Amino acid sequence: MIVKNKTRIKVQALVIKEMNIGDADKLLTLLSKELGVIKAFSSGSKNIKSKRFSASSLLTYAEFSLIKVNDTYKIHEAEVIKSFFNAGIDICVLSLAQYFCELALNYTPSETESHEYLRLFLNSLDQITNKNRNLFLIKAITELRLMKLAGYMPNLIACDNCAKYEDDIMYFDIKTGNLYCNNCKNGTAFEKTINKTILDSLRHIVFCDFSKLYSFDIPEESAILLSKITEEYVILRSERSFLTLSFFKNLF
Repeated sequence: MIVKNKTRIKVQALVIKEMNIGDADKLLTLLSKELGVIKAFSSGSKNIKSKRFSASSLLTYAEFSLIKVNDTYKIHEAEVIKSFFNAGIDICVLSLAQYFCELALNYTPSETESHEYLRLFLNSLDQITNKNRNLFLIKAITELRLMKLAGYMPNLIACDNCAKYEDDIMYFDIKTGNLYCNNCKNGTAFEKTINKTILDSLRHIVFCDFSKLYSFDIPEESAILLSKITEEYVILRSERSFLTLSFFKNLF
């Protein structure tokens, strides 16, 4: 809920990008529950003595008191709720966290309520920094669930042609988002061969209640394959590449 007092607005937000402005200030990009993605100036926040210092760093979740002047937000006060600084301990975890930030920046709407987006990224960051989960699995979960939120939910209920629910081997078309059985496959380069483990995982990510989103595990080999499929689906929907994704993949 947005709390307004004249031009002051309180939001809970995750810092997904930071840019240094001069010697003391920063321009922060925030993924907020109340306003989606917004940019806000944080004056003096590079000074370690500043009250805004701790809350003005990448991967920090905080409550921000903002003052809006025309179309510009300025951070008046900030109080840290949770930080994901421990992501920096492991370069693989940090690179994946930065990829999540890039996804959030590109897919979360601006100036509109975005609670579901924020909840997804906060929980995914918690999974990779505090729960020691398989990075490829959490990456796949985040990518595909984000596509659902953004309006690109794939059609995974049954074969798009004959309505067959499942086969030992089925085919997921990452261009159309449709599912096909062995008899109905089109044989295009966009069709990915998937077994029951991958199909069940895809369906779980898309259809389950959020409270159960992370409640499954699959073998690492399957997690890597699932991750490849979901990232290609994201790239096709985005029609662009992600530098942070390339860096994460190069680490392996």
